[in-house]
Amino acid sequence: MQYLSEALGIPVVVDNKPGAGGTIGSDLVAKAAPDGYTLGIATSSSHAAAPVFRKDLPYDPVTSFTAITMIGTTSYILIGGPSAGAKDLPTFIANTKAQPGKAACASLGPSTLGYLLTKQFELIAGLKMIDTPYKGAAQVYPDLMNGTVAVMLDNPSGSAGLVREGRLTGFAVTRPSAAVPNVPTFGSLGVKNFEDVFWYGVVAPAGLPPEIGERIQQILAKALLAEPGRSKMRALDVEPVVSTPKDFSATIAKDTRQWRALADRLDIKPE
Repeated sequence: MQYLSEALGIPVVVDNKPGAGGTIGSDLVAKAAPDGYTLGIATSSSHAAAPVFRKDLPYDPVTSFTAITMIGTTSYILIGGPSAGAKDLPTFIANTKAQPGKAACASLGPSTLGYLLTKQFELIAGLKMIDTPYKGAAQVYPDLMNGTVAVMLDNPSGSAGLVREGRLTGFAVTRPSAAVPNVPTFGSLGVKNFEDVFWYGVVAPAGLPPEIGERIQQILAKALLAEPGRSKMRALDVEPVVSTPKDFSATIAKDTRQWRALADRLDIKPE
């Protein structure tokens, strides 16, 4: 934010509005004036997945915003503990297929993107696991290590340290991750078409003049692709990524359609 403030020549203030998977803050951005003075962080959760789970979502993830740029991604990782009964993905898949409905898979509940992705993995790999919901990932890690649950599809930003220390097994990642460089991808182990990432991006209210959006995009791109911005992002286990406003808007729309189709297949209804 300091770099953005210096480049724009005006103070940039961060106003955290947590809650409801980021939808509270996103709603405030959607309702703000499109003058370039209000920006928001959009994520796979607040934009692509939110319409799947909330029928009263107060904004449209595409038409209520002006996409500026994607700023980073994190891969998903399948992590496990002793009750997984395996140290590699092929063995885990074989064991789970041999005993369907036995392996306990932790999730943060059926109204989360992680749950949807877990179900997608089960469909692709032909598995049937027992969903075990938790209120937060911090509660899952001890239960993975003590064998209460077998596996979890997680975001490496939370569990990478435990995997690097050998306290949890990293079976596979959806895409190569600098956070866990020694963990192979699902694709390389035979699980194809499972390459989704969790993304972060910057949006403004709908109707932002293109020249303003382009200027902000250029400033952010320069900050993220150079030092120290790149290193700061990677220290958070986030891979810096920049995109054009058009490409970022297309990603939001594509992912929203993808998760809606998967939810329909799983008969998950918005609440």
